[in-house]
Amino acid sequence: MLAPLDLRLLQAFIVLVQTGSFSETSRRLALTQPAVSLQLRRLEEVTGAPLFTKVGRKLVLTDHGEVVLGYARTIMGLQDELRARLAAPKLDGQVILGTPDLYAAYLLPAILSDFRRAYPNVNVELRCALSSKLKSAVEHDEIDLAMVTGMPAFRNGELVAQEELVWVTAETSTVHGENPVPLAMLPPGNIFRDFGLAALERIGRTWRLACVSESIGGLQAAVFAGIAVSVVGRSSILPGMRELGRSDSFPTLPKVDLVLFRAARRTNPAAEAMAEFIVRHFANSPLAPASRVVQTQAGSGSHV
Repeated sequence: MLAPLDLRLLQAFIVLVQTGSFSETSRRLALTQPAVSLQLRRLEEVTGAPLFTKVGRKLVLTDHGEVVLGYARTIMGLQDELRARLAAPKLDGQVILGTPDLYAAYLLPAILSDFRRAYPNVNVELRCALSSKLKSAVEHDEIDLAMVTGMPAFRNGELVAQEELVWVTAETSTVHGENPVPLAMLPPGNIFRDFGLAALERIGRTWRLACVSESIGGLQAAVFAGIAVSVVGRSSILPGMRELGRSDSFPTLPKVDLVLFRAARRTNPAAEAMAEFIVRHFANSPLAPASRVVQTQAGSGSHV
């Protein structure tokens, strides 16, 4: 009979994957480094195989580790969901959540589904718009929460996730080889656009705008039609898209911050429950940030 899993071992494993560092993991869990190492060894003994291998000085998950990580995140997420449900089983009301359509389409479904199970009596109204508009709306108490892309003008937000940006084209398209390369981008001033164009400028690659759209749907249409290359979050890559990299003469792009804002003058227990739910969801996901401090990013104006 297999030994039961200690949830503390799973928690330490998840944090170690997020940080890639025994010292940072020990700091975040308030444990000594030998204690973290012992927890990892115990988890490997329970699960029956090594979870990490080393490439140079970097910790890399083994195939077994990848499997265990998926289950660990699910188990810890269910624990958080159960705690939330037991803490406020009768919570009701309405939450107005604002987020760009990019996140609504690819990140919110799992959050909304789990939140519904935990709080079946809370209604969620979703508003999709550019991040700057949603930041203004939450500042004016027109909505309860805004989960948006971080920018330097945004203050007092809570960093909940970090998404890697990537270049994409249609799976069978050759448009990425054109010079200048045709691009599908969000409107001027957005972080996705700023990072993409700055990266092309750094390597001296010329470009032209073939499509400008406020909506992820417009960018996808241009990509699938084979008329442009675009910048999207890795989580929004769809079948029929191909990621481009250095071998295609496209530079590596940085991560962007997903930041959560809460209305200061709207007293809403349901909104607070959802905010904490969002924080916990991403903490147990591959998008978990290495730190909870909002990073300053280049760019200005309204963006995704």
